[in-house]
Amino acid sequence: MVSAAASRRGFLGLAGALAATAALGACEGEPGTGRAAAPRRGGTLSAAFPGFGARETMDPHVGRQFVDMARHKAVFDKLVDLDDRLRPVPRLAERWQSNADLTVWRFTLRSARFHDGRPLTADDVLFTLARILDPSSAERLAKSSLSLIDLGRSRAVGTRTVELALHRPHAELPSLLAFTGTSVVSSRYRDPARPVGTGPFRFGSFTPGREFTGHRFDGHWGGAAHLDRVRILSAESEARTNALRAGETDYAHEVNATFARTVTPGSGLRIVSAPHGGIEGLLLKTDRPPFDDPEAALGLKLLADRPRLVDVVLGGRGAVANDMYGKGFAYYPDGVPQRERDVSEAKRLLRRSGALNRKLTLYTSTAAGSFVGAAHLFAQQAADAGLRITVTTGPPETYFTDILRTGTLTSHRSGAMPIPSYLAERLLSDAPQNATAWHHKDFDRDFLAAQSTRDTAERTRRYGALQRRLRDTGGELLWGQSDWLNAVSTRLHGVAAAPPNTVDWARFDTVWLA
Repeated sequence: MVSAAASRRGFLGLAGALAATAALGACEGEPGTGRAAAPRRGGTLSAAFPGFGARETMDPHVGRQFVDMARHKAVFDKLVDLDDRLRPVPRLAERWQSNADLTVWRFTLRSARFHDGRPLTADDVLFTLARILDPSSAERLAKSSLSLIDLGRSRAVGTRTVELALHRPHAELPSLLAFTGTSVVSSRYRDPARPVGTGPFRFGSFTPGREFTGHRFDGHWGGAAHLDRVRILSAESEARTNALRAGETDYAHEVNATFARTVTPGSGLRIVSAPHGGIEGLLLKTDRPPFDDPEAALGLKLLADRPRLVDVVLGGRGAVANDMYGKGFAYYPDGVPQRERDVSEAKRLLRRSGALNRKLTLYTSTAAGSFVGAAHLFAQQAADAGLRITVTTGPPETYFTDILRTGTLTSHRSGAMPIPSYLAERLLSDAPQNATAWHHKDFDRDFLAAQSTRDTAERTRRYGALQRRLRDTGGELLWGQSDWLNAVSTRLHGVAAAPPNTVDWARFDTVWLA
């Protein structure tokens, strides 16, 4: 319904102030220990994440790895975040609304303060967006997705309202402002090595590839954290789980199914599982042989024994995928038949495209616990059609950057995000993470048309058509939806069973140590 005030301004409310609450995690292992009688204040939490060495950063507009994102969440806040169903929920913006043609949006800010005591204002938001969109910087993660904002026509309306004008209509600007690389910084922000944010923890120290420390900020707008201090550590998979078992840490991010099977009652550990929180697959470069021929790409997709990959690689903790991202999320197309394994048809397509006679290399890494096992199992499955695939392993620290330029066939994993964000970040011609080299101007135009469509049903139809096209001719072989597994000690409480890229993922202001 349009309020009288909104009608006078010509604005229509598209999102209200939804309450973002931290749900207690779905935990396994230690019976009855997922809850404590009441939160306890104090203590230091040590949490271990996959490390990326010297490339790690405190710049909230650059770091794309989970360890970076966890540090940024501790120190900064976004205007908007996503709930576990990928719907936008308020953070620094307590409400928002658009005009009738989706070309101007207004965001009302809550009362919040930076760690140096200065209040958050609309000018800080405009400074943040100008920094992200700086044409001299190619590293800003959200630059492409937020490029529709016309900064020249955007303005502060008083101190606590910011009006964002767009170059073209867009129905889901709040979701774009919730994505990685959109944290709000102060207009006085200059040195990423000495960050001052509005988040629940004040910056303490940071050594790339090793450790970050943050201290509770008692003036946080959402209430003070229970913990006195948080340490976020960088470590490889085995080191993370060994440290957890030894009692050196209380939280290990992203453990594999093999480790999860070892967590039993009495172990002092439990698994926090976000069902279907990730997507697993392979990426095929579509700008070079053999996968510049869609028949070769389809042939490879038909070789995947998806149930076997889910059972073996994920330990049954997941579900088969259908070469489309985002099952269960808004805009996922209904009624698309599940792609089944068909070795004879795959062999026919691979032979006709010339791919069957090639020796392919699958470039993988230990950057994710599932990658190497999935790569070797898929190579075995491909051999059933006579296709020879050699598996090689690259450094985890640079893997996700390396595959943007190299490798014909590579490993892929993504956390949860809205389907339009996934397409914008990975599958537009100028997308920053376009590892399949999918460059099609008509696809870009159709995507922009979907974004600009106000009617939800028609917008859903348009996004569905894009997904179907990618499934049939694109370079993503998406074989499984993995449960997202984190492991915690039984003395850590309040951990949410939330997938990555959502408001309650890696959220350490709401946890406590018993």
